[in-house]
Amino acid sequence: MQLTGIHHLTAITANAAANNRFYTQALGLRRVKKTVNQDDTSAYHLFFADGAGSPGTDITFFDWPAAPEKRGTNSIIRTGLRVREESLDFWAARLREHGATVGEIDTQDIRLGLDVEDPEGQRLRLIAGPDPKGQPWERTDVPAEHQIQGLGPITISVPELAPTEAVLTQVMNMRKVRDYASPDGQGHVHVFEMGEGGPAAELHVAVQPDLPQARQGRGGVHHVAFRVPDTAALTAWTERVKGFRVPSSGEVERYYFRSLYFREPGGVLFELATDGPGFDVDEPTESMGEGLSLPPFLEGKRAQIEAGLKPLK
Repeated sequence: MQLTGIHHLTAITANAAANNRFYTQALGLRRVKKTVNQDDTSAYHLFFADGAGSPGTDITFFDWPAAPEKRGTNSIIRTGLRVREESLDFWAARLREHGATVGEIDTQDIRLGLDVEDPEGQRLRLIAGPDPKGQPWERTDVPAEHQIQGLGPITISVPELAPTEAVLTQVMNMRKVRDYASPDGQGHVHVFEMGEGGPAAELHVAVQPDLPQARQGRGGVHHVAFRVPDTAALTAWTERVKGFRVPSSGEVERYYFRSLYFREPGGVLFELATDGPGFDVDEPTESMGEGLSLPPFLEGKRAQIEAGLKPLK
């Protein structure tokens, strides 16, 4: 049994309209789904991805009126976005123009990249990935050759490696392949890969025992999801997680994919999610993300839900 890569990452914003502008206009991603948090329908759940809404390309946001994240360990600390190496200079200039906090192009681990923070402090890193395969989005001013191709790697921080490593390697069948010094000088980072490997299928684990425990908030990350091909594979993973006595949510129907949630020993929330059925299950591919989409079990509450949401501009 193998997970095949990063499926999506879900973060937190306190300003859905500004968040929507930054990820569609500055980063040139396609909003492939405008829906609500199925467990809190007062909050938007926005999905930004490549032109086709391909699995492994979407960064998503819950819109909650939260205080800023308190940074620390026991959390997801940086989200990789894959681009071509020759695009890094383009992105450095563009994102400075859009008011992002932009670092310098440097090598971390084995790849060139560019650290960026969005206006709420969401920590991103544009990664020079080999042979990106994302689908271009034609309704952006970002040239196709520079567009973001997908997610990965994702970096988490834990105070102790051994318990997390045991879950990653024994339960989730990841492989530990290398380590490197943390770029902030706080500990080492251990690289685990799944499936065929490469940046789209890597989880980086920073061991940082001297940091305080993080507190989630705006500019922080809620969870990371890993890819499984279909519902049969998800059911097999559900049984495997249960067999290791790891507490989980059991299978959850999210309509656009089916999921299983559990926490690794450091407290970071993991999700396993199916590749399908996808974001075009309830609206035409060419207009995905334009209107408010609701799964069938929420459709009867549409008027009430829409009345509680602020317009996105």
